[in-house]
Amino acid sequence: MMIIMHNNATPAQVENVIKHVKDAGLAVHLSQGVEATIIGAVGETHNIATEIFEILDGVDIVKRITQPYKLASRQFQPLNTQFTIRKTIFGGEDVGVIAGPCSVESRSQIIETAIAVKEAGAIALRGGVFKPRTSPYAFQGMGEEGLKYMAEAREITGLPLVVEIMSQTQLEMMLDYVDVFQIGARNMQNFNLLRSIGETTTAVLLKRGLSATIEELLMSAEYILSGGNKNVILCERGIRTYENSTRNTTDINAVPVLKSHTHLPVFLDPSHSTGLADYVTSIARAAIAAGADGLIIEVHPDPSNAVSDGKQSLKPEKFAKMVKEVGQIAQILGRNLATIQ
Repeated sequence: MMIIMHNNATPAQVENVIKHVKDAGLAVHLSQGVEATIIGAVGETHNIATEIFEILDGVDIVKRITQPYKLASRQFQPLNTQFTIRKTIFGGEDVGVIAGPCSVESRSQIIETAIAVKEAGAIALRGGVFKPRTSPYAFQGMGEEGLKYMAEAREITGLPLVVEIMSQTQLEMMLDYVDVFQIGARNMQNFNLLRSIGETTTAVLLKRGLSATIEELLMSAEYILSGGNKNVILCERGIRTYENSTRNTTDINAVPVLKSHTHLPVFLDPSHSTGLADYVTSIARAAIAAGADGLIIEVHPDPSNAVSDGKQSLKPEKFAKMVKEVGQIAQILGRNLATIQ
């Protein structure tokens, strides 16, 4: 349930309400905004009467949150979530573009790509160092060596790093390098991993599973939020359907649906949702027109020789053209492209 305090509630009154929430066996999630202080009481609340909190000093309104996802719900937080990572703002009014190769292949490749996407307007650098591949014989990534190359690219460009994590065993090492953990489609319901990342303060880009519903995506986000990590970005990356002319089927509906149900930033990945570079720009434009807060795009200086996902990777010059086009669409909607501060 959601306990909304009076505007003039004192810190002592807020602490008293928090004590009563804990005494009821519920977890506390405090949201202190300019206009209101909201205390989220999360847990098995169906047998707990709202009256026990309504009578406390400083309490204005107590509401039950009807959705199964509590902390991700707009009922709990009506305003959009916005957070800063290395001087880069995610969420809010501006539209952000994350870009980089599917896999880090060499020092020169990741640095060349980082410089190119930064010049084109990207606000973060993506790159895989642990790759979840369908075949056990395919390239599995460079591991920590790749992370070191990415860290050098960050030092040169200032771009925050977005890197996929596949296992809890990688967490401790990756914390030393990564600014945003990417949780891939195959790990969307790896609840142990979600809980572990929820206990960190590192931001998370959570991708929708291959066959997951929107509610299941939000419930996965709830695992992270309930651990105390509030910096979560949701990412639509295409779902599995009977259609086989593209790698996946872009659920463009997911963008406005998510924006209406959650306060979390919503990104779209047209590289994975189409699987073909020729279609990436079209879907990127559609995503921004539908209200997405950003995009994550695969970019490679030589896609034909990429070790993974070359077919869906844009060359730097085509990526730069795409960024200009999505920026124009954003401006029509009263938004701007995000920039590194």
